[in-house]
Amino acid sequence: MDVGHQPIIHPGRVMGRFFFRLAGSRLGRYVVSMSALDRQRHLLSIAPMMDWTDRHCRVFLRLLSRHVLLYSEMLPVDALIIGGAFHLLSRREEEGAVVAQLGGVHPERLADGARRVEDAGFVEVNLNAGCPSHRVQQAGIGACLMKTPLVAARAVASMKRAVSIPVTVKHRIGVDTVDAESQLVQFVAALADAGCDGFIVHARLAHLRGLNPKQNRQCPALRPDIVYRLKARFPHLHIELNGGIHDLEEAARHLAHLDGVMIGRAAYRNPFLLAGADRAIFGDFSRPTPSRVDVLRKLIDYGERLAAEGEPIWHLARHLLGLFHGRPGARRWRRFLSEHPHRMAASARLLQESLRLAETLEATP
Repeated sequence: MDVGHQPIIHPGRVMGRFFFRLAGSRLGRYVVSMSALDRQRHLLSIAPMMDWTDRHCRVFLRLLSRHVLLYSEMLPVDALIIGGAFHLLSRREEEGAVVAQLGGVHPERLADGARRVEDAGFVEVNLNAGCPSHRVQQAGIGACLMKTPLVAARAVASMKRAVSIPVTVKHRIGVDTVDAESQLVQFVAALADAGCDGFIVHARLAHLRGLNPKQNRQCPALRPDIVYRLKARFPHLHIELNGGIHDLEEAARHLAHLDGVMIGRAAYRNPFLLAGADRAIFGDFSRPTPSRVDVLRKLIDYGERLAAEGEPIWHLARHLLGLFHGRPGARRWRRFLSEHPHRMAASARLLQESLRLAETLEATP
């Protein structure tokens, strides 16, 4: 049997078949979950990041890698269902495979949101159970869900019933606790019981009091060892690691122990690291590694379409600031993009001029 389609198992057999159930779960049912995840696709993904991973960013990143799995920003389900902000689900064919992340807690609204995500063409829907921001806490969503695993499980079960695409959850190793592993195991067990198809674990605690979101991304210690032990405890669950991963070499080391790796801000600061992902992570040698100039040439057509629609070119150009990260001329590149877009308004001429600069910088040894 292909490991990608094996049932979730828990030590012990019942009538010759593997079953899994959270002891004492009020869900009151046994579940054998057959994961529908494309496991090859999940080897490497880019984290959902507010104000960053919009559709323009995703078009850009897709030109760097054909295989890396991309995520939307977190989409508040109340904004979709109650506020009617369906424009948040807009996407373009050039983005390829994209997962939509929803933030919410009400099972019926999340189910409705998941249906709309599927209708919009996203390949999966992900529930945010890791964001510790004050605004998210006030709504009782994000990392707050880790404190109420059965509430989170009901949300996942409702989403699973509503859609045919996979439902995954992104979460922390724990929230406001000194016993992170116990909390983590209970949370993951409850969601697995509800049919969750995959778990993306940010290997830090979330502190809901005393730390702001930036501090919550930096101050709590990284504990990938806890995620490794989680995988060892639940070997047939799909478990990915997020947090503090800076390059493909580091990602590959973690993949020796886990099912996938998610890179966050490192990929935004230095997006060109993804240019080597198709070969190094996915084993696809069918095309040359793209150069920065190659990517910009392909973006010009997209930029011209944005300009024709009246959208400011800065909405795309801002995602290109890190393209020459660590290379000679990186500061010159950032200054050029930062100073020109507002003068050029919706004009695609910025990308044409940036291409000429990129050709100069790429030729610099």
